[in-house]
Amino acid sequence: MADVILAVDQGTTGTTIAVMAGDGRLLGSVNHEFPQIYPQPGWVEHNPDAIWSSVLKGIRAVLRKGLAKPGDIAAIGITNQRETALLWDRDSGKPMNNAIVWQCRRTTPFCEALKRAGHEPRVRAKTGLVLDPYFSASKFRWLLDNTPGIGRRLSQGKVAAGTMDSFLLWRLTGGAVHATDVSNASRTSLLNLEEQTWDDELLGLFGVPRHMLPEVVPSSAILGHTKGLRELPDGIPIAGIAGDQQAALFGQACFKPGDAKCTFGTGSFILMNTGAERLDSEAGLLTTIGWQLGHGGPVSYALEGGAFICGAAVQWLRDELCIIRSAPDIESLAASVPDSGGVEFVPALAGLGAPHWDPEARGMICGLTRGSGRGHIARATLDAMALQNADILKLMEAEAGKRMKALRVDGGAAANNLLMQLQADYLGRKIIRPRVIETTVAGACFLAGLGVGLWNSTAEIAKVWGVDQEFRVALSPKKRANRWQAWHTAVARTRLKSP
Repeated sequence: MADVILAVDQGTTGTTIAVMAGDGRLLGSVNHEFPQIYPQPGWVEHNPDAIWSSVLKGIRAVLRKGLAKPGDIAAIGITNQRETALLWDRDSGKPMNNAIVWQCRRTTPFCEALKRAGHEPRVRAKTGLVLDPYFSASKFRWLLDNTPGIGRRLSQGKVAAGTMDSFLLWRLTGGAVHATDVSNASRTSLLNLEEQTWDDELLGLFGVPRHMLPEVVPSSAILGHTKGLRELPDGIPIAGIAGDQQAALFGQACFKPGDAKCTFGTGSFILMNTGAERLDSEAGLLTTIGWQLGHGGPVSYALEGGAFICGAAVQWLRDELCIIRSAPDIESLAASVPDSGGVEFVPALAGLGAPHWDPEARGMICGLTRGSGRGHIARATLDAMALQNADILKLMEAEAGKRMKALRVDGGAAANNLLMQLQADYLGRKIIRPRVIETTVAGACFLAGLGVGLWNSTAEIAKVWGVDQEFRVALSPKKRANRWQAWHTAVARTRLKSP
C-alpha cells in the first residue's frame, strides 16, 4: 500500500528530496547543491537545468538509500523558492534563459519608475505587496525584454512562464500541466488577492501577457501525475504545492489565526496566520496567501515580513571573512564572549527587507574597538538575526491586534541553541522548536498527504506535529529596550540614500 509522501524542497542554494511516513516521521532526506550565478553586482541567477538535475539526483539517491520504494509513494509535494522567475519553451521544455533569483536587484530602476509614476498604492491594494524587485512581475518583464528572439515564439503562444513550482510541475508531468498554486501566485505582483486570479490591470502595468502564465490552482489537491521519468513510474499524483515560507507555516501546524513561525534560512521569513481575513499592513509588512485546501476551498491569508539576509550572514562570515570554518561553528564562537561588546552588524548585504524596503541600504559593522575580536563579530551576527526578526514580529502583533503566545521556529539555524535563546530574549516571547525542523518539507508532505486523503483534516496533522525544545525569556524588559535602541541606531546608519 502506498503510504509515504515524497517531498521536493527546491531551495535557493540546493534541492532536498525527503520522505515522510503517515505518522509524520521524516524517514530521511538528501540534498544536492547547485551553482549560484552572479553576472554582475546585485544580480543573481540559477540555471534551471542544473536545478532539475538536482531534483533527479535527489530522487535517485532517496530510492537508492531505500528510504522509499516507488510503489510506496502515495503522493508528491513540492515546495520552492518563491519569487524566482523563468521562461521556457512549450515545445521543447527547455529554459529560454537562466532564472532570475528572488534576491536579484536588477529590476530596481523599473520598480522605482513605477513608484514615481504613482502606481504603488494600486499594486499594494490588489496584491498586498510593495513595489520591489523582490517579486516576480518585474523579473518576467526583464526576461521578455532581454531574451533574444523571443518575439516570434511569444506571438505563437510557445513561451511558458512561471516560478520554480510551475517549472518542476511541468517537468514532473512531462509537460502536461502548467500551473502554480495560490501561495506562489500571490508572490508575483500579478495576482488579485481577493479573486485569486491573474489581474488584467496588473498584467498591463508590468507588460506580462496572460497566455504565458500558469493556471492558478489550490495548494492541496491532485494537480497532476508523474509522466515520462526514468526515476519514478507514471501516475504518482502531485497533490501539494506551496511556496517555501507558506509550506513552513503549514508544516508548523500554524492553522489558527495568530499562530506564527520564523524560518531561519538564507533569509529569515516570518509569517502569521490571519485566517480568512485579509489584513493590510500600514507598516511595511506584506499580505500574502498562506494556502487553499482543495478546489473551491477557503483561502487562508497571512501577514509576512522577512529579512533578506539571515543564515547568509553566517555564510558570509565563513566564506568571505573566513572567521569560521563551518556554519555551526558560529555558536561556540559567539558563546565565547558574554555579549557583542558594543559591536553591531547590520546584514543589509542585499538591501533591507520588511519593514524598511530599502534596496539601496548597505551592510555595516560598527562599534569596533581595539578589544573587539572574532567572537564579538560572531555574537553581533546572531544578535542581528534575532533583532531584525523581533522588529517584524512586534509589528505583526500590533497590526493583527493579537499577542503571540509563542513563536515557532525552523530552518537550519534553528538548531543553534544560543540563537534561539537570543530570539526569545529580544522578542520577549517563548520560542518553540519542533521535532522536525525541516518544516518546508513537512508542509509540502502535509499538503500532499491531505490532497490524497492520507490525512483527512488539519486536526489530524496537528496530532503528528511535535515539540523538540522550548526557549523561555531570560532578559529583563529594561535590558531588552536598551539592546533595541542600539540596534535601531545602527540600522538607521545603513540607509545611505534614504531621505
